Amino acid sequence: MRKAPGKREPPPTGGGRERFDLTGGDLCLDFVNTVTKRPTDNSEELLGSYEDLLAWALEAGAVPARKAAELRRQSRQDPAAASAALDRARALREAMFAVLSAASAGRPAEDGALDHLNTWLRVSSARLCLASRGRGYGWDWEADHQSFDQVLWPVVRSAGELLTSERLGRLKECAAERCAWLFLDHSKNGSRRWCDMAICGNRAKAKRHRAAAQA
Repeated sequence: MRKAPGKREPPPTGGGRERFDLTGGDLCLDFVNTVTKRPTDNSEELLGSYEDLLAWALEAGAVPARKAAELRRQSRQDPAAASAALDRARALREAMFAVLSAASAGRPAEDGALDHLNTWLRVSSARLCLASRGRGYGWDWEADHQSFDQVLWPVVRSAGELLTSERLGRLKECAAERCAWLFLDHSKNGSRRWCDMAICGNRAKAKRHRAAAQA
């Protein structure tokens, strides 16, 4: 079954261990969070290959399994084109982070980052089409068997929808010094500070305890 643009498909089941942390609360945020320790000199890249990008997209529900398998076969036949697509994906991710991080702090985005995202929005929006949904219709993507970038179209639409919705007021950036992951704060009082209390939150608590003990 086809999915609506910008919407997640249910993640695949089958007992495989998840490779990615999908706790951002939105497809575009989970994509941006494919870099760990971003504010440090020791940031870690989770998308080391185009196949990693496909694995993330499949796990996040951005593409169906059949499409991911097709793109994987094509990437092995044309590794240079797949590598170039990975470079574009990373550049898009950093532009999206710049825009979304600024939005989380209530700042306007830098023109360059917003222009980059808008370029992708124009390209992906041109692929939108109507498809039958029972007795009605819904949005879908036109098939493009030649484009390695199509895995990113739902991500781009997700970013556009978040930035123009009331949910933007819930967007937060993790307060941990070594993190900077983005997430939607659905707590009742809007006081959530950490992307994951069990990891970044506990590290911050431990740091405060050490500082207090040394004072």
